[in-house]
Amino acid sequence: MSTLEQIEAKIDRLPRKLQKQVVERLNARLWPSGFAPEVERVWSDTVKRRLKEIDSGKVQGVPAAQVFARARRLLARQ
Repeated sequence: MSTLEQIEAKIDRLPRKLQKQVVERLNARLWPSGFAPEVERVWSDTVKRRLKEIDSGKVQGVPAAQVFARARRLLARQ
């Protein structure tokens, strides 16, 4: 298992609130000046909607490891 996969696995085991904090901190490091306010608002609205859909059972989440594996396969084709 690669270091990245180990990090992803640890994040997957965190409670959702802590996962959100990890994402927020990484975003702050990667984009210190932030996004345009409109982008922030739309992104926030989308995240809130998606979390409600998952919490209500309307949709089922996909494990992060599966998502990242698919992304790696797609990127490898380029």
